[in-house]
Amino acid sequence: MHRHGELRLRVEKIIYFDSPEEADTELTLHAAKERAETLKIRDIVVASTSGATGVKACKIFKGFNLIIVRHHTGFEQPDVQQMRPELESEILRSGAKLLTATHALSGVERSIRRKLNTYGPVEILAEGLKLLGNGLKVCIEIAVMAADAGLISVERDCVAVAGSGGGADTAVVLKPAHSNNFFELYVREIVVKPRSRG
Repeated sequence: MHRHGELRLRVEKIIYFDSPEEADTELTLHAAKERAETLKIRDIVVASTSGATGVKACKIFKGFNLIIVRHHTGFEQPDVQQMRPELESEILRSGAKLLTATHALSGVERSIRRKLNTYGPVEILAEGLKLLGNGLKVCIEIAVMAADAGLISVERDCVAVAGSGGGADTAVVLKPAHSNNFFELYVREIVVKPRSRG
């Protein structure tokens, strides 16, 4: 922290990947852990579709309040959960919490778009957040989902980790919020982010 008159500055490191790559998952998770430890943050929320990123997170975030957020059942095919059963079991054995819920930034609006070929305000908001990267949009979304499920408190900052496709390439520190108070959420820091969409 440096003082220049009334101006206070904090200089922190941000990792930028040239493009989203699944191979960057472990570096992203380790950078997120390092920042969480520095800031004494115990709540970690990680997006994982197949469960592979979730299993890696379980090994790195031992001792944290770790929430793995997966796609809702039926995301791609009716009644089908995309997370591999053996990876789901490994995540649960590790002591992490597993969250399956309606996606906060699409939900029923996705069905309206598909049926009526029109966007609603929630999906427009999601598209706007993607200007900062798909991973950053997902970080915000999973933090809201975890707060709504009562797995993290909106009174404490958390670290959220997500990806632009496969694996993880984005990590942020944020103040979470419930979906009914969405605009109280605030992204405090970007820890890791890709520079391009891929």
